[in-house]
Amino acid sequence: MSQNEDGRFLGEVMNFPSVLAYGQTREEVVARVQALALLVLTDKLEHGEVTPN
Repeated sequence: MSQNEDGRFLGEVMNFPSVLAYGQTREEVVARVQALALLVLTDKLEHGEVTPN
């Protein structure tokens, strides 16, 4: 997670390229990144791109 010059925080999911989220606080970024990662993982599971262990 990093903080931009404008004060916003940026978070990303390393295992999912291009999954990024901005927020005004660290907590907001964590929540947004977690939600987005779950959406990406759900989409990948639905399309057979990954299989659950």
